Amino acid sequence: MNPFMLTVAELEKKARAVRRRIIVLNAQSPAGGHTGADLSQVELLTALYFRILNCSPQNMASDERDIYIQSKGHAVGGYYCVLAEAGFIPVEWLSTYQHADSHLPGHPVRHKTPGIELNTGALGHGLPVAVGIALAAKRSNSSRRVFVVTGDGELAEGSNWEAALVAAHYQLDNLIIINDKNSLQLAGPTKEIMNTDPLDAKWRAFGLAVTECNGNSMQDVVDTLENLKPNGKPNVIIAHTTKGAGVSFIQGRAEWHHRVPKEDEVELALEELKDE
Repeated sequence: MNPFMLTVAELEKKARAVRRRIIVLNAQSPAGGHTGADLSQVELLTALYFRILNCSPQNMASDERDIYIQSKGHAVGGYYCVLAEAGFIPVEWLSTYQHADSHLPGHPVRHKTPGIELNTGALGHGLPVAVGIALAAKRSNSSRRVFVVTGDGELAEGSNWEAALVAAHYQLDNLIIINDKNSLQLAGPTKEIMNTDPLDAKWRAFGLAVTECNGNSMQDVVDTLENLKPNGKPNVIIAHTTKGAGVSFIQGRAEWHHRVPKEDEVELALEELKDE
């Protein structure tokens, strides 16, 4: 059971708070950040941590807790902001993001940051490990579920598809893969760099159950996560998102993959993200 169980309206408010933290966190980082990738996943992570996951700072030692893996590790800034909001880490740590000896490095590191389950950053590693954890849970008759968020550019890595074969073969219906399909990566549109469409047909061909949603609509995200059908197959959610979602001058622009807001841009973004 999730300790928060926020309503959709409360989740939307929480998502705006997370976005405000993302803007400030990246602006203060001495090594830059991944603002666009942080912002596209906000509804996904907010719904997971404040309604869906059986996971909290109090049950991190439980063998029955759900596992979340941030496979798109470069978007760890947004993940840190969610962990801070959920009480896994002190909010004060956010101002140390990527500083020397910080608890919050530029990619997830388990031994540095409470709440992190797996070191990620080399793309294509998160899903294979998630499959292994889900298989172990199945063989232990555990109620644990394993959730993993991947980027769409990340799916060019072949290790993801090897993992999909294994997940389908062992009927890992306790595995939920969420593709953050924001259609942009560092050098431009994903379809021009390595086109993975049609993603739905590819996942189904590998034996997985596929659902699609608007990944920046909290209502749609919650409805999709809560209505996955148990059918003996791993689940894939293709979440159609906008890179940089929530800030008008950032969203949909590839240059914000590895750019951070400066000076008046911070003020403009925070003004847009005020509670309604």
